[in-house]
Amino acid sequence: MDQLLEMADIVSGIIWGPFVLIPLLLGVGVYLTIRLRLLQLLRLPHALWLALVRRKEDPSVEGDISHYQALSTALAATVGVGNIAGAALAIGIGGPGALFWMWVVGLFGMATKYSEALLGVKYRRTDAKGEQSGGPMYYLKYGIKGGLGTFLGVSFAVFGAIAAFGIGNGTQANTVAQQMNSVTGVAPWIIGLVLMVLAGAVILGGIKSIGRVTSALVPIMIVGYVGICLIVLAANWAALLPAFQLVITSAFTGTSATGGFVGAGVMVAIQMGFARGIFSNESGLGTGGIAAAAAKTTQPVRQAMVSMTQTFIDTIIVVSMTCLVIIVTGVWQVENPEDGSLLTSQAMTEGLGAISPALGSAGAYVVAISVTVFAFSTLLGWAYYGERCVEFLAGRGFVLPYRLVFIVVIFVGSVASLDSVWLFSDIANGLMALPNLIGLILLAPVISAETRKFFAHPDWKNPDVMMDDVRG
Repeated sequence: MDQLLEMADIVSGIIWGPFVLIPLLLGVGVYLTIRLRLLQLLRLPHALWLALVRRKEDPSVEGDISHYQALSTALAATVGVGNIAGAALAIGIGGPGALFWMWVVGLFGMATKYSEALLGVKYRRTDAKGEQSGGPMYYLKYGIKGGLGTFLGVSFAVFGAIAAFGIGNGTQANTVAQQMNSVTGVAPWIIGLVLMVLAGAVILGGIKSIGRVTSALVPIMIVGYVGICLIVLAANWAALLPAFQLVITSAFTGTSATGGFVGAGVMVAIQMGFARGIFSNESGLGTGGIAAAAAKTTQPVRQAMVSMTQTFIDTIIVVSMTCLVIIVTGVWQVENPEDGSLLTSQAMTEGLGAISPALGSAGAYVVAISVTVFAFSTLLGWAYYGERCVEFLAGRGFVLPYRLVFIVVIFVGSVASLDSVWLFSDIANGLMALPNLIGLILLAPVISAETRKFFAHPDWKNPDVMMDDVRG
């Protein structure tokens, strides 16, 4: 096992090193941003209005869930322990500068997420049960002609079905079990068992069940967590401006050793920012296209605008809150952090303690509850992602067995080794992203053409106009 972990560490270092995924993720995001002419910034207000304000839907439109439920499912899958534990670990290892590079991932990742969702809707298919099935495996196979498209699509589906057990299952269950055990003393296996039963009850109901639960749960969990973080930042307002200055300067100069922190160079900050950033918002993994494909919509571009707000909410808002709380409280200056959620818990305890000792004692419980709710929602979203990959590879008949295995792994993940779970998740994420990113480059002309046609229509701002004639 030690040799296996050592080899896995080497593979992870190569995939997430300076010559593979980091330049590819950044390059694809920049390339799509240029081709889309900064769409993720210029159209963001309208996209947020579509996503959060307008909920009207046409029941006659093809799809399984509303565009808001599709967004909620995607947010449920992305706003997980990566926003609490992963982001905290990035700061603890890479220093405050890692937050800046997570912002970079988020900014360009919005263009990537937009593109994934657009293609996911455009190339979606109806499965044997009459449900919509889409995502990278479909737009790679049907959008890129010949053997290359098929190879990339199958590769994504294989890696996606496997990765779901890591990023969307093992890391989530493990972090919940450890965090709840630290504040309640309840054995991890008991916590894992309860989590397995609750998640299983929703997962077995399929996408409509998942959509109903996440659409109700996601707004409460995000608003509640962000609200508590804002209270901590307000209580430590004097340290807020220096925190932003530290984030910017250390992103380009590295972070010196201070307190228990051993110091980190610029490359470490970039590597941690990109690895944890994509773990958090999943831009580049292609999962946003899977959720978007289930939406009731006739317009790929409109759903793509809704989907790109997911990255904005996840990284620019939620991840920033976690990291800033850790930085302003000074908790990031620890030696060899091993558990990001405990780092966030300590920051919450000290931050709320600055207001009153009673609130400080509640900090650990705030994080434990947040981790549990975030992870629970992520389990639901990733169960759907994994089953869509399996459906593509083997047909509808294998969906139920996959769901059952996924549910069992929730329990296994809760009692597994944290280090190994995170390590293998990073590898699976990287292997999943590679075929998707290659496909996005090859399909960029399709993305540009669909976008130009949509915005050339005089009534593109009116969601009640179906505009079927602008589809490519």
